[in-house]
Amino acid sequence: MSIEQLKEQLSEHAKDIKLNLSTILTEEGAPDLIKNQIGGVALASAYATKNANVIAAILSEVSPYLTDAEINASKSAVTIMAMNNIYYRFIHLTSDKSFSALPAKLRMNVIGNPGIDKVNYELFCLAVSVINGCGLCIDAHTEQLTKTGISRLAIQSCVRIAAVLNATAMGIQIQA
Repeated sequence: MSIEQLKEQLSEHAKDIKLNLSTILTEEGAPDLIKNQIGGVALASAYATKNANVIAAILSEVSPYLTDAEINASKSAVTIMAMNNIYYRFIHLTSDKSFSALPAKLRMNVIGNPGIDKVNYELFCLAVSVINGCGLCIDAHTEQLTKTGISRLAIQSCVRIAAVLNATAMGIQIQA
């Protein structure tokens, strides 16, 4: 499935999403991100939406230029964030703040050694955390990215990609 075929699945109620989908996967539409960052963020975001059509279209679009390591890293980012976003969202939202003093006792070594550039992996994790709605993880990944010198515009571009792909999945889902 191509991006064009994906856009065809969106009806008039999702016109803005179609237009956004046309731009966010380009370096012009995702300022301060390079092509493999855009592709990895898009793929991690697609997996996070759990929508088979979005995943297929994005994978088709990005697989020609992402390495196997980058594709694997996008999968590992989604998987590890599926655990972390639940755990740390609980820590963040519970009114009993004593839980935050307890060790997580969750293995998450992949975050420290993702097999690709650490900045790119942090972008993937941020995108997934945005889709999953974990404020604590969003803050942690944004802080890590800021420490590396990545621009606020690049962080915003990452979040915009996640937002548009999440909306694409929703637009397709509600037409069913």
